Amino acid sequence: MTEGNFVDYVKVFLTSGKGGKGSVHLHREKFITKGGPDGGDGGRGGHVIIRGNQNLWTLVTFKFKKHFKSGHGGNGSKNRSSGADGDDVYLDVPLGTVIRDAETNEIIFEITEHGEERIILKGGMGGRGNWHFKSPTNQTPRYAQPGVDGKEGEFVLELKILADVGLVGFPNAGKSTLLSVITSAKPKIADYEFTTLKPNLGIVEHRDYQSFVMADIPGIIEGAAEGKGLGHYFLRHIERNATLLFLIPADSNDISKEYEILLDELRRYNPELLDKERLVAISKSDMLDEELMNEMRVELDTDLKDVPYMFISSVAQQGIQKLKDRLWAMLNK
Repeated sequence: MTEGNFVDYVKVFLTSGKGGKGSVHLHREKFITKGGPDGGDGGRGGHVIIRGNQNLWTLVTFKFKKHFKSGHGGNGSKNRSSGADGDDVYLDVPLGTVIRDAETNEIIFEITEHGEERIILKGGMGGRGNWHFKSPTNQTPRYAQPGVDGKEGEFVLELKILADVGLVGFPNAGKSTLLSVITSAKPKIADYEFTTLKPNLGIVEHRDYQSFVMADIPGIIEGAAEGKGLGHYFLRHIERNATLLFLIPADSNDISKEYEILLDELRRYNPELLDKERLVAISKSDMLDEELMNEMRVELDTDLKDVPYMFISSVAQQGIQKLKDRLWAMLNK
């Protein structure tokens, strides 16, 4: 999938179908000149339905088509025949899609299971035919109900990636490089900030044919929680991850301070993110000798407190298998 095809935020305008009109009809046949009312009911308008599809990973299907309208209900007819229901419209979305009201930004519901169907706009009810209104005092009613209008509205579809492990770090921390080494994903890699503008997903193959999903979330900058840069677009993908892997390069000026800044951005965006399992990986550690690594361990044992950490190098393939083992153990506690 190319980066341009990864769409995780769209606005759509939806309209449900109008209900059909009830029929005004009086029964007539040979030898029966006054058979009474027999007008049928109108059919209901079509619903607009959101459906989960595990085979989709992006909202790209809504990139160019943003207006959807379901069918109107058919009108009732003689012999109490009801009109046909309007055709429903199904919008297939990836698992992890949140549906919001575009005007109020209120969450309406979330789609998390394959085949899950939720009606976002109900079709209008069909009108009742004139036979419903027959009474001892009005045996030939010449009126029926019109169909109820459908509903319409603008909605936001927002994808939050469903992955087991989310990579968190500043731009140029080596997240894309790690993902390319640890999975078969082929993210864009270059030596400048914000190479990754869209999340990348990869399947990590573990021992005995076991696997888990890792997501490379675009780099966080200070102020991301307030929406600096593309802060909110990046941070929302972390909400779905079971475990957070903080990636901090070994040549950072202050590893513990960088970790605290990242943690503070998550805290300000959503405090519940701090309840997730966390692991710190010191990347690019092939540039460290054993003596320098031991000195750093003394500092990190004090500064990081109860948060586990480990040294890795994606380029030199150092500590990669240990990292996989550690993540697998955390996911399967």
